[in-house]
Amino acid sequence: MNQCIALILGGGAGTRLFPLTGRRSKPAVPLAGKYRLIDVPVSNCINSNIHKMFVLTQFNSASLNRHIARTYRFDRFRRGFVTVMAAEQTRTSSSWFQGTADAVRQSFPHFNVYRHTHVLILSGDQLYSMDYRKMLAHHDSHNADVTIATIPVTAAEAPAFGILKTDDDDLITEFYEKPQELDGKDSPVSQEMRDAGRIYLASMGIYVFNSDILREALDERPDDHDFGKQIIPNAIGKQRVVSYPFTDYWSDIGTIRSFFEANLMLAEKKPAFSIYNPTMPLYTNARMLPPAKVQSSYVQDSLICEGSVIINSQISNSVVGIRSFIGNNTTIKNAVIMGADYYPWHDVDLRERVEGPSCPGIDEESYIEGAIIDKNVSIGKRCIIKNKDNIQEHDGENFYIRDGIVVIPKNAEIKDDTII
Repeated sequence: MNQCIALILGGGAGTRLFPLTGRRSKPAVPLAGKYRLIDVPVSNCINSNIHKMFVLTQFNSASLNRHIARTYRFDRFRRGFVTVMAAEQTRTSSSWFQGTADAVRQSFPHFNVYRHTHVLILSGDQLYSMDYRKMLAHHDSHNADVTIATIPVTAAEAPAFGILKTDDDDLITEFYEKPQELDGKDSPVSQEMRDAGRIYLASMGIYVFNSDILREALDERPDDHDFGKQIIPNAIGKQRVVSYPFTDYWSDIGTIRSFFEANLMLAEKKPAFSIYNPTMPLYTNARMLPPAKVQSSYVQDSLICEGSVIINSQISNSVVGIRSFIGNNTTIKNAVIMGADYYPWHDVDLRERVEGPSCPGIDEESYIEGAIIDKNVSIGKRCIIKNKDNIQEHDGENFYIRDGIVVIPKNAEIKDDTII
């Protein structure tokens, strides 16, 4: 795979994931208590023997830069790298990235200096496991110019995606952007998918381009800024564009609801996506933290990350992130607790980080349900965080409600006896 480079798109401002993106880019949002979203495509690349990766971003990239610099250090013999490329002003362009295709267009001078025959374009905010070598082999065996990873979806799901129509040889013949009318837009799928009603092929936003075809497509249409809406539809019929069918778990984590559900899914007894797969490991920053300590507590269907301390509490269907402190007689249900960058008992003057409350964690006798608690949050004693009135959208003091889920933003302090 030395002739393939990967471009990971960091996305825009991430407004649908706010407030999780208030201080970080989408790829830097924590996942499963110890990872970041960016770890998913980077790990897939490493597991697929693709070691030259560029991450294209322009919003709140400091946290992402720090994570990548600490995490991905290749040895000098493989000459691999993960490089963040933020939008920049040059003699040929003074504007920020205008879309996914424009981000790649503006980044050509940086990645084009490396020898490559194929370009793999990925999203930085999806959860899935894929061996890209199989997709590249499919691309070559079909003599394709462009290959698009597709996943079968039902009629109820199809209007939320770009839908592709293929023939029996996986050649894409038509493209429909979020169609409301689906008659005649189904494609050949396996009998298993047909029995499940998954007969429409949705684009996953994962592409393989022959390098010369990519350059040609971007150069001849300089005003086209988006792959899904412009570059890909224009290529269909002009180039040989084929589908790479994918039927395993895949989630596009673009909203608070999808982020919340993906995290809780990982804590299920038999999750649709396994983070325990030894052949496709998920890599992240090796923090060298101590094991989690659980004292006189009841824990059911939950992930408890390293460095956490839980005292005489009840936790169910939840994710508890690194260095989390959960005090005596606390209840946590259906919640994502992202953890902290430091322990609450550490001397403030000795901490490496100076930003954030003095005592992150959840104090005694608090109750949390249906919520996301971002990093370094301090929740006082006897607090109740639960959207009992099922409000869908609301902005409050030190909290937000998005998609019916209460979100406490990073570094927030919730006083004793607060009810949300």
